[in-house]
Amino acid sequence: MDWKTIGTTWLVLALAGAPGFSATGAAARPYHAPRNAYGAPDLNGVWNNNALTRLQRPAGLVPLVVRAADAPEAEHKLMIGYAPEETAANVGGAQSEWWDGAHLARVDGELRTSWLVDPDDGQLPYTAEGKRRAAVFAKAQIESFDGPEARPVAGDRCLLPSWGAMGPVMMNAPYNANYRFVQTRDEIAIMAENNSELRIIRIGAGHVPAQIRLWTGDSIGHWEKDTLVVETTNLRTDAPLSQAPFFFTAGSRVVERFTRVSPATLKYEFTVEDPNIFARPWRAEMTFVATGAALYEFACHEGNYGMTNVLAGARAVERAQADAAAPAHN
Repeated sequence: MDWKTIGTTWLVLALAGAPGFSATGAAARPYHAPRNAYGAPDLNGVWNNNALTRLQRPAGLVPLVVRAADAPEAEHKLMIGYAPEETAANVGGAQSEWWDGAHLARVDGELRTSWLVDPDDGQLPYTAEGKRRAAVFAKAQIESFDGPEARPVAGDRCLLPSWGAMGPVMMNAPYNANYRFVQTRDEIAIMAENNSELRIIRIGAGHVPAQIRLWTGDSIGHWEKDTLVVETTNLRTDAPLSQAPFFFTAGSRVVERFTRVSPATLKYEFTVEDPNIFARPWRAEMTFVATGAALYEFACHEGNYGMTNVLAGARAVERAQADAAAPAHN
């Protein structure tokens, strides 16, 4: 064996142990999504983002990434945080079927405790005005019963999916967490099972006039290699992202990136800019998993007497308070 052959042999052996190099001596190729009839990466299908992971990192779970051995403890903390066992009104609590089968999400192979990756602390970088508005919103949920306009747009009024499931940004609900993606050459439609909400992303289009405000904003997209990049503006200022919570303001902008990184995995990245609410832009990552499940009807209004009963209860309380305050008659 000559020195040239020996040198080549050692090079092959060295590369064989390097990341991205296969046993056959060829570098492993990165995954490229199949193309549809229009030559674009194929995102068609039903995807699911159910997980115990939420937008912000909960107290007591400091690291973004959790080791597999620590996952059960972290998941228990999350379930207790979402549904405290001592809350009598919280039927089912942490043992609820809502959480059945839900675990920490894997993003890039890592178990994540929040979707937020920037800022490092996993908390939204609110401005003073952002904190004030978040507090006002949270207080209104338990105190505002003057009329239907004061009640939440999702769970009570059924105008948007609960849990911020459609967004943008698209958050994860603990139930009905399936989404159907349907592509054409010029548009991508996303149907959320939660509240049966439909969102249309127009490819290569321009934004509608600024005065037109839409429940899910005005979304336009373009392709950067295998990634669908979506810019959303024209967001309504009365449509909160309920997982945070916060309302967008007129200057807000959301940029989302959808990349099919394997046959069964869709990576979802998003950046939010709103100088009125946040001190700086923030960024998050999420994983959608392919599923063969069907999307079921979500009849939010049908047979729902919640709004009527909530407002009737508030009027009954007001009458009782008025009677108590009225002067006694002999």
